[in-house]
Amino acid sequence: MRMIFMGPPGAGKGTQAKLVADKYGIPAISTGDIFRANVSQGTDLGKQAQEFMDAGEYVPDEVTNLMVRNRIDEDDAHPGFLLDGYPRTLAQVEELDGMIRHTGHELDAVVVLTVDPEELVQRLLQRAETDGRSDDTEDVVRRRQEVYTEQTEPLIGVYRERGLLVEVDGMGPVEEVTARIFGALQDVRES
Repeated sequence: MRMIFMGPPGAGKGTQAKLVADKYGIPAISTGDIFRANVSQGTDLGKQAQEFMDAGEYVPDEVTNLMVRNRIDEDDAHPGFLLDGYPRTLAQVEELDGMIRHTGHELDAVVVLTVDPEELVQRLLQRAETDGRSDDTEDVVRRRQEVYTEQTEPLIGVYRERGLLVEVDGMGPVEEVTARIFGALQDVRES
């Protein structure tokens, strides 16, 4: 199974991605986790990524594309993968199309978690307190919502046209959202 998880920051993609990836026995590949690992290790890439993340902006495509290409080429991703946080732009969609075509596979589904915008802000502010995330100030959170709307929401239309889009209500307890996702993915596998 090869899938993408999309949705605005704070929609619960990371939490759900891990649960779904575990069920399907595939890696959950999160660009955010890759960026944060580089930041904590103090790599040059991490320093570059931190500047963009602190401003609520996306890390440039060239850097992100290379990291994703390298990651999906690893052995554990051969049977499938779940991308969380990628693609975020139309240019990245084209790049990912090429990466997957190169492997002889195709995407199975694009899951979009939908959540009320004010609920998202509150979730991220709470996460900032509990996780100590410096990139989750209210101004940055609201800027990231704007960036998502401007740059990533158009991708939803692309994947809808391709018949890959699976919209799931991301409101409610984690277990309920997980059950909705599994139900929607079961429908995809049966069709």
